[in-house]
Amino acid sequence: MTSKEEFLEGQILLIDKPLTWSSFQAVNALKWGIRRKFDLKKIKIGHAGTLDPLATGLLIICTGKFTKKIPTLQGQIKEYTGTITIGATTPSYDMETTVEETYPTEHITEEQIHAATTNFIGKIQQVPPVFSALKKDGKRLYEYAREGQAVEVKSREIEITEFEITKINLPEIEFRVVCSKGTYIRSLANDFGKALQSGAYLSALRRTKIGDFNVDNAITPADFHTTVLGMPKPKE
Repeated sequence: MTSKEEFLEGQILLIDKPLTWSSFQAVNALKWGIRRKFDLKKIKIGHAGTLDPLATGLLIICTGKFTKKIPTLQGQIKEYTGTITIGATTPSYDMETTVEETYPTEHITEEQIHAATTNFIGKIQQVPPVFSALKKDGKRLYEYAREGQAVEVKSREIEITEFEITKINLPEIEFRVVCSKGTYIRSLANDFGKALQSGAYLSALRRTKIGDFNVDNAITPADFHTTVLGMPKPKE
């Protein structure tokens, strides 16, 4: 069991974020458990890279003095697996919002799907989703979007080193992507639909790696309480 002193000195914790949890909720669950276990009034704790609530997978959480490592960890390359649903679009580019438009898919072949991935390999310009936590004029983009306000979102350079199609069962396309910091897989899904002269949105996402850290070595927030803190599993 990890001691109070070790948490305060600094720990890197690999957490498998559950579906529908925000990254903030995951951090808070660990923070609450550590404070309660050791009767601490406060402890520094934070995560190295947000995952959307509809995504699962690897969340690196740092405690104590190791919170200083967060910027370095955030900058490492990331690997994701997921599912793109072809033939429709949503405002958020994922399943957070409902389908707004549908598109034909009859013309799309498996060969075209595999070939389209090459358009996204290397350094490319990507426009982040308007439903994102990026700020413009001191306000988060999703706040503008939820208010129905049109806002210009500037493109930025990202890098995708690997984009592999792992399974095709239309309208679903399963994939694996290795990419740089700042890449929005939701935007990639939306752009992938356009490359196929159709529409698409992200219907499932799992972060599997950050640098050398692998989700295979991660535990859920509930398991953190039982195995690391030796506490009863918290109520859902």
